[in-house]
Order: sequence, then C-alpha cells, then structure tokens
Amino acid sequence: MTTILLIEDNASLRRNIAQILTLEGYRVLVAEDGIAGLQQARGEKPDLVLCDIMMPGIDGYEVLAQIRADAAMASLPFIFLTAKGGMPDLRVGMALGADDYLPKPVEREDLLDAVQARLQRHVQQQTFQPRFDDAAPLERLGISPREAEVLLWMAQGKSNGDIATICGISLGTVKKHTNHIFEKIGVEGRTAATLRALEVLSER
Repeated sequence: MTTILLIEDNASLRRNIAQILTLEGYRVLVAEDGIAGLQQARGEKPDLVLCDIMMPGIDGYEVLAQIRADAAMASLPFIFLTAKGGMPDLRVGMALGADDYLPKPVEREDLLDAVQARLQRHVQQQTFQPRFDDAAPLERLGISPREAEVLLWMAQGKSNGDIATICGISLGTVKKHTNHIFEKIGVEGRTAATLRALEVLSER
C-alpha cells in the first residue's frame, strides 16, 4: 500500500486531507510539525510527503532541505501544501527541490491529481535513475545551455509556469524554448522529451 506522510499543523485541515487520501486507498501518516514529520519520514520511509511551510519548530523549507540531504530520501516526492502562494515562495520551494506546490485551500481533485502525478513520476525516475544536478549532459542532444536547463526542469515534472518562475523568465520564453527543444531532438511533446532527457541523465 502506498504511504503518504502529511505534515500539517492545522488539526482540522490535517484531518480533512488525511480523510480524502485514506478514502482513495492510501496509507496516511500524520505529523503536526516539522520535527515530528522528519522523524516519521526517517522511520517509516513514506512514498510521498505533503508538507505545510509555516509550522512551529522547523518550517517546511527546512524539512525539505533535510530530506533532500538524506541519501535514503533524496528522491522522495515532496509536495508543499501551504497558504504561502506568492512567486518568491514558489521559487524558493522549487529551487530546494519541491516537486509541486499546492495553495490552501486545495480542491480534492487537485490534491489527488498532484499526488498521483508525482507518484507516477517517481516510478519513472526510479526506472531510469537520472541525476538532476547538472543540465550540461543534455546539451549532447544538440540544444543550447538555456534549453538544457529548461529540459532539466521539464524532466523533473515541472510545468511551464514552474520553469518560468525558477529560471526567472517569462512564460512565453519558456514556451519558445520547449518548442525549440521538441524540434531539435525530434519529439512531439513533453512526454517524449522527458523520456529522452531521463535516458541521457541516467547515463554514467
């Protein structure tokens, strides 16, 4: 059974989200703050983490940083679930390695779609075992350094909007880069481009 760790200090919201996920067949672990969440993550090895940002003790950014620094959990799918939805906060979270960012209150469908998408992406990445620390290998596909950077984030499941925020460029510029990438590597869309990128990034 797929296990999801929910780290959220609001008791009412914690219960509601846990109930939604439980009814969908997930095993849900809950923690009311970042310290307890990290303890559960290390002890239970969940398949995905949903985490608030503003919490007592340590915040969600620190939870994510510690998870990414732990070799046993470095690739664990991580979704921020928070009322902090401004662009600076989004940029910080994505730069630290968050896989998605859902503003509260989140709709049931959006929550379940995000969870399913990140779990599927994780299985795909585990199959290829890519490294995402350097975009340079992607230049072997005949694309520019900036296009390689865009493709690197695309391969991690980031949307065009996410990539625009992370790279500090406009959404229109991201779309131009993605179209150039598709043309240069000879693919029809994001799925095929992602698979090609994962193959390259998995080569040693």
